[in-house]
Amino acid sequence: MTNVKWGGVCAAVVVFMFVGVMVTVRNDGISGFLRNVEMETEHLQSLKNSSMAVSNGEAAETEEWKNEHAVNDPEEVVSMVEMSIRNSTERRKLGYFSCGTGNPIDDCWRCDPNWLKNRKRLAECGIGFGRNAIGGRDGRFYVVTDAGDDDPVNPRPGTLRHAVIQDEPLWIVFKRDMVIQLKQELIMNSFKTIDGRGSNVHIANGACITIQFVTNVIIHGLHIHDCKPTGNAMVRSSPSHYGWRTMADGDAISIFGSSHVWIDHNSLSHCADGLVDAVMGSTAITISNNHLTHHNEVMLLGHSDSYTRDKLMQVTIAYNHFGEGLIQRMPRCRHGYFHVVNNDYTHWEMYAIGGSANPTINSQGNRYNAPVNPFAKEVTKRVETPAGQWKNWNWRSEGDLLENGAYFTPSGAGASASYARASSLGAKSSTMVGTITANAGALGCRRGRQC
Repeated sequence: MTNVKWGGVCAAVVVFMFVGVMVTVRNDGISGFLRNVEMETEHLQSLKNSSMAVSNGEAAETEEWKNEHAVNDPEEVVSMVEMSIRNSTERRKLGYFSCGTGNPIDDCWRCDPNWLKNRKRLAECGIGFGRNAIGGRDGRFYVVTDAGDDDPVNPRPGTLRHAVIQDEPLWIVFKRDMVIQLKQELIMNSFKTIDGRGSNVHIANGACITIQFVTNVIIHGLHIHDCKPTGNAMVRSSPSHYGWRTMADGDAISIFGSSHVWIDHNSLSHCADGLVDAVMGSTAITISNNHLTHHNEVMLLGHSDSYTRDKLMQVTIAYNHFGEGLIQRMPRCRHGYFHVVNNDYTHWEMYAIGGSANPTINSQGNRYNAPVNPFAKEVTKRVETPAGQWKNWNWRSEGDLLENGAYFTPSGAGASASYARASSLGAKSSTMVGTITANAGALGCRRGRQC
């Protein structure tokens, strides 16, 4: 098992009048993205960057496709995030409505009985490394009225696919309860919020969500499950581009080369590959208030041990419930900086938190309840790495509640600079985790009531 993640975005190749192909290389069940014929050696090392092929009888494009909001400089994104944290300790006056739950995201907006009219307030309630993700806050509302996905190249107005590919900022909501079975990956464009509050929305039994080379995306209030590998088809990513995609692995949410992403209050389970994966220079990400169940390899953060550009990755994992039927990778990290704070781990079969390639892991105020299996009590796992190497990695546990024989194996000298880059919010007491995470997952919000 080599633990290398490849696949899912495209390349434009001119051969007579035929335009490009996207290639997926799969290894260790980790989602992959595509190679491009033109290497972006400075920014993506040996991985080729993406390009979307345009057809409809138009002249073949030979120029590399690249979204204007792609993460070219993760170092700059990291600096911006750190500056934001230093300069804004009382971020956006969280707790204005305060329900008193101790969950600062929920206390920011859930007590407002007029949440339906004030939907965009959610964008002011972010925390952690993804706190600056505004999604479609500055755009108009787009109401999804059609659960269909008949044509991934020419989606009908009113469908979710038609909404997410638009170039303008959009706050996307749903007219009614619906189950959306996607034929192909839902490729997001920048500055989009998908807001499922007020409706029971499932993305299930088909392809799921891909966030690639974009910025400012919020995914909130969805049930995403039973995602399947799809591909070998043309898929549109914007009003002006579509391209050939080979087989995708079937992640619930795949984040690739993207920044300022917030995944909040979703219910995720039963997918072919990961539930949330983030790779290839992605950074400034918060994964919060989600309920994750019935899955093997839950969360991958970092492309491969050799892909050192992920050293700049910063991810906050907060207030999630890692629940029934989970086995491993909650998360599995490489290279970057990971703040794991106030999560409730009630189930795992192999391990909870793993990593390789010297990630910094800052575990604070979590509740770890070990399984009955006496050989699976350890929270942590250093993947395929001898102790002589991992003993210097900075992994720490502060204020965690370790139950049923659970134990966390720390390492490293605890360099303050390293943990400063893996700190994104203040941890609450682990005794509050049950209350903080009690409403993890998609919420049953209804009109005229507090959510």
